[in-house]
Amino acid sequence: MTEQQPQPAVEGFSSADVSDVDTMSYEQARTELIQTVERLEAGGAGLEESLALWERGEALARRCEAWLEGARSRLEEVRTQTHPDQQDPDTNNAG
Repeated sequence: MTEQQPQPAVEGFSSADVSDVDTMSYEQARTELIQTVERLEAGGAGLEESLALWERGEALARRCEAWLEGARSRLEEVRTQTHPDQQDPDTNNAG
């Protein structure tokens, strides 16, 4: 079965290729995200290129967030295993 590419929201616009983002390390995704933001901020790109950069930037940001969330979960798991008598201070202030 072949995976279909999502249809572009704008007629004639080609979506950015984000197929490699899911395999990137945090550092790779963060570095490319910084470069993408710098290119967008510098201006000078056409509308189609700007949209593709934005789309790729969003995918890179999601990848970074996924890595960070995984790291938070792992740290919490280790903290719970090494200090089972201590609770997360954020959960103590929940009410």
